Amino acid sequence: MKSGAESRRLFWVAALALVLGDFITKRLAEQTLLPFPPVEVIGEWVQLRLVYNQGAAFGLHLGPWSRWIFLGVAVLALVLLYRLARSSPARDWMRQASCALVAGGAAGNLVDRIRSGQGVVDFIDIGVGATRWPTFNMADMGVSIGAIALALSLWFEDARRSRTRAAPSA
Repeated sequence: MKSGAESRRLFWVAALALVLGDFITKRLAEQTLLPFPPVEVIGEWVQLRLVYNQGAAFGLHLGPWSRWIFLGVAVLALVLLYRLARSSPARDWMRQASCALVAGGAAGNLVDRIRSGQGVVDFIDIGVGATRWPTFNMADMGVSIGAIALALSLWFEDARRSRTRAAPSA
């Protein structure tokens, strides 16, 4: 039987890998990209464009205190995600990985908020013509994919518990 620390290795490896990959890609974006003109990767559909986001997801902005409010929210989220991963069964790889992706993404954007008042570095721009998705980064992808996976993990657990409770009465 593995110890608690060994069994949670997936959480730490995935979270740290995302933070490192996010940090490297953001620094490369800052060194090589300009806000305009964008670098086309797949025509106008996928472009690389340097943007600094002082708000949160989808450009949510809370005024001059945004940096500090979102910094606090990120720290709180990291604590809650770590506790969720730690309280989840170690063998539940989906829960461990999803918590790691959300935590790694939150930590990656937290690094930007601490590092600079300019905001979070975003550089992946997807859309057609003037219809564009908000520019994002690797950390944002980790948060989005991790949140969906975490919701599925919790849903599967709830369904499993419902079947277990229903089985004795059948």
